[in-house]
Amino acid sequence: MKNFSVLLQILSWGPLALVPVVGKALPTLMACVLLSNLGASIEEVAKDAVVAEYGQKHRMVGLQSYAFMAAAAGGILGNLLGGYILPKVPPTTMFLMFGVLLSVQLTISLSVKEGSLGLAQPSHYDVPRKSISESIKKQISNLVMAISEESISRPLTWLVASVAMVPILSGSIFCYQTQCLNLDPSVIGMSRVIGQLTLLTLTVLYDRYWKKVSLRKLIGIVQISYASSLLLDFILVRQINLQLGIPNEVFALCFSGLAETLAQFKLLPFSMLLASLCPQGCEGSLTSFSASTLCLSSIASGFLGIGLASLIGITSQDYSSLPVGILIQFLAALVPLLWIHHVPMSQPLVEKVGKKGMSKRTRKNRRVGKVVLDSVYVYRRERESGAQK
Repeated sequence: MKNFSVLLQILSWGPLALVPVVGKALPTLMACVLLSNLGASIEEVAKDAVVAEYGQKHRMVGLQSYAFMAAAAGGILGNLLGGYILPKVPPTTMFLMFGVLLSVQLTISLSVKEGSLGLAQPSHYDVPRKSISESIKKQISNLVMAISEESISRPLTWLVASVAMVPILSGSIFCYQTQCLNLDPSVIGMSRVIGQLTLLTLTVLYDRYWKKVSLRKLIGIVQISYASSLLLDFILVRQINLQLGIPNEVFALCFSGLAETLAQFKLLPFSMLLASLCPQGCEGSLTSFSASTLCLSSIASGFLGIGLASLIGITSQDYSSLPVGILIQFLAALVPLLWIHHVPMSQPLVEKVGKKGMSKRTRKNRRVGKVVLDSVYVYRRERESGAQK
């Protein structure tokens, strides 16, 4: 699955670099972008599933936060390189460089054996096709049972709805920044670097301190902060920043990517929650399902943004209605707070067993405890019969 997603991205970026006609014709350009986004979405789902399965198998609590840190660090490096190279080389050269990097990634992925990842190998490799079908049906049945649990379905529904119902106007805002404010694209690119640096900082703070905060309280603060950050675009469009003595370039550099950063960070507590509540043997399926629903909710949010822009009359020649659209975004981002009671109060807490009086087998499994969630105890792993005595 990972290799297939990388191959899709190579097939999208390669023609843009090697075939000049592709980038000039709108249908072929849209097809390349579609392939690239499809590959990136598949890769995102596969990555989340691998992280969840690895964390559960090796009993590594909070592995998702380290995955977020690594992704943020990669985003910082990638945006820095992109911002440095963009003014110096033509776009086709950048597409070619990206295609080469993807090809290297594909080569490395093909050379790495799946068993080296430390994950359980599917048992259906050496069984008849009938057993494969039965295995798939069993996985689907386990997934349905998992998402039917209120402790899983309620927070997941809230998360998906909170993403889907906010219309995204990032395309219109980007065009306004480049066409009306004449901001250099490198400034907007560097704002992504600051955004990824902020994401890395927030992830470290969450891993060190914010795990102890009530989950509902934390998510409520993040959602309010996300809604408020959308108003930063309103300040830029209305040029209020100039009245405060802040140039457009500085304001866009510091705050342009803040809303996107908070939207990404909001996923971290939920990913850790779902990984903790996931039944044994269903880690990959549940994580893949949640990642897929989030991708669909992002698509729905994008379509809402396009519909909103068309409804209020935002065009490439007229941005007078853009402030109204931003205010609608702000109000839509506050609506999920009305049913935030679907988010559990407490985060998963693992009770550690004391060292005194433990057998060797018990000490080996000392990190395995009960997960406390709204007075419901969910066992992360079944203890061995010897350790229970």
